[in-house]
Amino acid sequence: MKIVMEQPATGEEDQIIVRCRNMAPKIMRLLHHIQTQNFVLTGYASDTIYNVPLSNVFYIETVNGKTFLYGKRDVYEAKQKLYELEENLETRGFLRVSKSIILNLSKIKTLVPALSLRVEAVLENDERVIVSRRYAGEFKKRLEIDRLANKKQVLI
Repeated sequence: MKIVMEQPATGEEDQIIVRCRNMAPKIMRLLHHIQTQNFVLTGYASDTIYNVPLSNVFYIETVNGKTFLYGKRDVYEAKQKLYELEENLETRGFLRVSKSIILNLSKIKTLVPALSLRVEAVLENDERVIVSRRYAGEFKKRLEIDRLANKKQVLI
């Protein structure tokens, strides 16, 4: 792989151009990382409002009608509904993996096949998220995983 860096002329906008034969998962993760750097979500914890960088969000979950943003150690409540966040984040490396969870694909450390065609995603903070059977097909497609059922564990 060749990396080319150029300084734009005065007045030109900074840009990133990706030219590749196929969008391998590593390239997709890099693009998602870049896209999430300046994007923030509003989170609430202990009567305090926080700007939570999207790159710090591991997954988003709805529990008992409330939506929560899960970071490495912190949890914030979000006022948006899960489907609203899903619409805004689908192009930023997030994917719905169950009825109640949207997962940041760049935070996956390993994948483990589970029973009933489900997949268990082990995140960088060692939390485990189950990708339900209903969403597993799109999940595997998005990560370009074909042979997951033949492996005990897949390193990302």
